[in-house]
Amino acid sequence: MAKQLSYQEIHKIFERFRDAEAEPKGELHHTNVFTLVVAVALSAQATDAGVNKATGALFEIADTPEKMLALGEEKLIEHIKTIGLYRNKAKNVIKLSKILVDQYDGEVPSSRAALQSLPGVGRKTANVVLNMWWGHPAQAVDTHIFRIGNRTGIAPGKDVDAVERSIEDNIPVEFQLHAHHWMILHGRYVCKARKPNCPNCLIRDLCPFEEKTDL
Repeated sequence: MAKQLSYQEIHKIFERFRDAEAEPKGELHHTNVFTLVVAVALSAQATDAGVNKATGALFEIADTPEKMLALGEEKLIEHIKTIGLYRNKAKNVIKLSKILVDQYDGEVPSSRAALQSLPGVGRKTANVVLNMWWGHPAQAVDTHIFRIGNRTGIAPGKDVDAVERSIEDNIPVEFQLHAHHWMILHGRYVCKARKPNCPNCLIRDLCPFEEKTDL
């Protein structure tokens, strides 16, 4: 775990992220808030690219809870069987679709507690939906953000909850909305787990990580 950066250092880091990409976007394909919930739930222990490949045809025919229930679990499995844990995920998608129809008139709720009550929707999934769809500054901590938070000293923490709190405490308010997207993209394409691309890092001079790579 790197040393905690100062407010000024963190501000400089996110200024650079913003200058490089002012409006970062999540990479999971979706057409509405329901398909976003499904896509994020399916992405657990899977890549965004793999989920997008599986859901392209699925979302053309089942983009509402009602249509997903009509499709049924077995046909849903046929669409998502290339994704890890697909059987359990299919069960959860059908269950959450039924709950949305029965309890929420087919609408996806906009509170974290209500979202987390849905099968297969944990805090991370709820935070992604709150952030991407409703524009709440919710921080979804995945493996990339956990690594970046600790490696760079932006948001150190021993577990995902601690890192989430660190992001909320340490990152200036003006950057909170897009913070998790900037960190995910930085972790996915630059600050990789096994061999970070330090020579092409926007924040190399501000990062206290001791095992930087060279050209």
